[in-house]
Amino acid sequence: MNKYSFILSFLLFFVFSACSKPSYRKIKDGIVVNIEQASPDAGKQIRLQVISGKIIRVTVIPDNKFDENQSLSVALPDSGEKNWMVIEKEDRIELKTDEIIAIVSVQTGEIMFTDLQGNVILKENEGGGRSFTPVTIDRTKLYSFRQVFESPDDEAFYGLGQHQSDEFNYKGKNEILYQYNTKVSVPFIVSDKNYGILWDNYSLTKFGDPRDYAQLDQFNLYNKKREKGGLSAVYTANDGLTIERNEKNIDYENNETIRNFPEGFKFYNSSIVWEGFIEPQESGIFRFILYYAGYTKIFLDDQPVVAERWRTSWNPNSYKFNIDLKKGSKHKLKLEWKPDGGVSYIGLKALSPVNPKEQGKLSFWSEAGKQID
Repeated sequence: MNKYSFILSFLLFFVFSACSKPSYRKIKDGIVVNIEQASPDAGKQIRLQVISGKIIRVTVIPDNKFDENQSLSVALPDSGEKNWMVIEKEDRIELKTDEIIAIVSVQTGEIMFTDLQGNVILKENEGGGRSFTPVTIDRTKLYSFRQVFESPDDEAFYGLGQHQSDEFNYKGKNEILYQYNTKVSVPFIVSDKNYGILWDNYSLTKFGDPRDYAQLDQFNLYNKKREKGGLSAVYTANDGLTIERNEKNIDYENNETIRNFPEGFKFYNSSIVWEGFIEPQESGIFRFILYYAGYTKIFLDDQPVVAERWRTSWNPNSYKFNIDLKKGSKHKLKLEWKPDGGVSYIGLKALSPVNPKEQGKLSFWSEAGKQID
């Protein structure tokens, strides 16, 4: 259980969040609150541990047993901060240090953090910010889970480590956290509102929208002759051989999917062009991700949306871009690709629109956490 030992366990530097509801009990470094009206996916207990006057560790579990395995990410002190107190009020419980206050709503179980003057630093998503979902991974029953916090429109988020898509402020952005050459994931985010959150989990994690990017066939697709059913894909080999066919997806990202390339086509010094029209079935901002090796360009309505990018085939890269599209409107799409080497990789996928307010919230999702007993 080393890999998945902590579930919804975070550290908030200067603040941190989760949810709960009385009754509660004191422990040596904080409190444990039983969530009296817990829904099946919201958790049953929440533990707040005072690490220092500015650091509170929050752990939420969907059952009645905390996992006591030592975190691989956090070295906890032998003894926590001593200068803290619990205040019971009619509609809430307050855990107060000499720097911050964690306020747990008696009515909803939601939690927020304020400074000593009552100014909100961080607040759990109104109406519920947590969810636990049972999953089975390698024949082991676990929980995947998500935590969402409110975020004002003018907030900025920095951190998450080193990634590939030229993004610095992650407000409203999506990022997948895993380790890869040139990609160094650190599940720590810092806000310009003077707080930080360490997401203490080692499994695959997504910041922002937790959905998987979907294939291009989520759109109505038309080839370059405007015939419905797929994009025109034209493969031109160095010896002049040309193969043309319609394709519903551009998904050649690994050793399994590249088997769907035309059989026997020689990629050395070749060129491939996907061209046609995409017609969205809803309006809003679509968030695209390009996975590529070799030389790649993308045009939308004859305007470049991805200037030429290059990556060696043994270490493909990812690049993200957003396009505001209108339902029922056809947009000309063209992807030009020159593979690198005899085997190469390419993929183009997209996330359908979400409410901009929801997209702007602070969200972490992890594939796996606590084992289901």
